Amino acid sequence: MIRKATMQDIDAVAQIYEAVHDAEEAGALCIGWDRSVYPVRQTALAALAREDLFVEEEEGAVVAAAIINQTQVPEYALCPWEYPAQENEVMVLHTLVVDPRCSGRGYGTAFVAFYEEYAGAHGCAYLRMDTQEMNRGARRLYAGLGYREPGIVPCVFNGIPDVRLVCLEKKLDLATQAQ
Repeated sequence: MIRKATMQDIDAVAQIYEAVHDAEEAGALCIGWDRSVYPVRQTALAALAREDLFVEEEEGAVVAAAIINQTQVPEYALCPWEYPAQENEVMVLHTLVVDPRCSGRGYGTAFVAFYEEYAGAHGCAYLRMDTQEMNRGARRLYAGLGYREPGIVPCVFNGIPDVRLVCLEKKLDLATQAQ
């Protein structure tokens, strides 16, 4: 089940962030995040305050989290998007994390499906997200779900230097979704 997060979920989300950082530092993942910068507990708290933090639960335990809103990061202005869109037509998925102990069980795919349904329900036909160039696992997942990579933006992102930000997009057919 995917739902809006509550304050009671913050510890679990922060623990998932830490588990992802641990796995990356151990060489089990290659995401490009920095434990001291992003994502951190404050990332989840800020999203909770904005009411755009979502969690995925399995048997009462939080197994994944993401931020879903219409906020496009400034770096997106540098991307040659295939689908030009007005701000109010775009929904963005940020900071999708799955607990590394639960990887390979379809939680990421389920979260992206939820994101697409959420966007459609809010009248947003254009989906955008990003990942780092080195995050091959996420790039494979998103490509398999129909997302295109219109550009890579070199930047400092979320305080992390030397990022090659892969911008991803997909266009929904809202008429089909409404049926």
